[in-house]
Amino acid sequence: MSAETIESSPAVAAASQRASFFRQSGWLMIANIAGGALMYGVHFFSKVIPENEYAIFGALLALTICVPQLPLQMVIAQQAAAAVATGRERQLAGMFRLVWTSVTLLWAVGALVMLLFQNALMAKWGITNPAALWVTLLVMLATAWLPMFLGLLQGKQNFLAFGWAMILNGVGRLSIGAIIVLVLVSRSATGIMTGALAGLAIAVSIGIWATRKTWSLKSEPYDLRGLLRQAVPLMLGFGACQFLMAADTMIVKAYLPENSECYVAAGTLSRALVWAVGPLTSVMFPRIVHSAVRGEKSNVFGLSLAFTAGMAIVGVIGLWLLGPWVVRFMAKPSYVEVTTQLLPWYAGAMVPLCLANVLASNLLGKGQFRVVIPMVLLAVAYGVTLMFVHTSFVQVLQLLGVFNLLLFAVCAWFTFHSPKTAAANGAGPVR
Repeated sequence: MSAETIESSPAVAAASQRASFFRQSGWLMIANIAGGALMYGVHFFSKVIPENEYAIFGALLALTICVPQLPLQMVIAQQAAAAVATGRERQLAGMFRLVWTSVTLLWAVGALVMLLFQNALMAKWGITNPAALWVTLLVMLATAWLPMFLGLLQGKQNFLAFGWAMILNGVGRLSIGAIIVLVLVSRSATGIMTGALAGLAIAVSIGIWATRKTWSLKSEPYDLRGLLRQAVPLMLGFGACQFLMAADTMIVKAYLPENSECYVAAGTLSRALVWAVGPLTSVMFPRIVHSAVRGEKSNVFGLSLAFTAGMAIVGVIGLWLLGPWVVRFMAKPSYVEVTTQLLPWYAGAMVPLCLANVLASNLLGKGQFRVVIPMVLLAVAYGVTLMFVHTSFVQVLQLLGVFNLLLFAVCAWFTFHSPKTAAANGAGPVR
């Protein structure tokens, strides 16, 4: 082999990696935008359902967001990527079935508790029809299952099925919701949540089918303690990120009920920034794990961070400029004034969270778990502060922005200044 060929090989490999990264990210962005737009379409029902029902829908939706979707997905994705890199897919099958069963049992316990306190919850959130809670429980089960199968697809880098699951989730949610709310005239939060359940059922079915050759494999023995040593930090770290994204809506619904539907509308638009840049992290994470397991170098983190920053800034400027028009188009006239006042605060608070998600994914993908304790402490401090400091919508959003900036600062310090400890923490698969 000539020296010229040897020298060109790394450049060719890097170019191929970049092309693959942008191709997969591009497809997931298309799928994410399409699925997100379809799922966002249910908020147009706010024009035809009572305002109190729309506020209830926002609270129930926030409740489902509290299901640890991101942690579950990333734990499975990390194990799947590591298993693929080392040829341990039979161990992965056994671990996956264990997690699937455990999550289902935990849901059953949680559902029983919710049913026992059903009347208190209904009174707190102003719910008149218990069916809204029952449907929400099923939505939470599907919401817990979906990220596990998406994690398998992500870890195996099967982004084609991953993307279609997101798109058809939106199709089912909007179409079934429209039939129930507009055709059957069930103009309530229950009707919209039933549409959400239908969309999730379609997406979960795609995930189950597309990964059947993996999770149905005969299991081989694996180290359960080793799995927990890797899974617990991932759950806690990504759980902290998810808590910072979702907790404010439930606090607002509980303590600031007046005009809370406007806060829900502003939050839905602003959190779209996180979903829009999410595909970059989704493609980056299994590649980071794969490179860490094999001891290979990769430039995918730098690409992801740069493009996330650019897209987040463009997105927030777009919301500031076009947000008022979007609100007028999708919401009742009574929502417009308050919602447009909240948009700049809410959208601005999401930018550091978008960047923190990329930094956290890079750290946790490499097994650098020292960042987890500061992340969890920050999330706890945010929750406690939010419980006592919530005199206005703007104050809640200012708190959100401050804590998201702190999360970004913590992740940035561990990324660029803290000693690299992947080997010590164990970034590889459970053996």
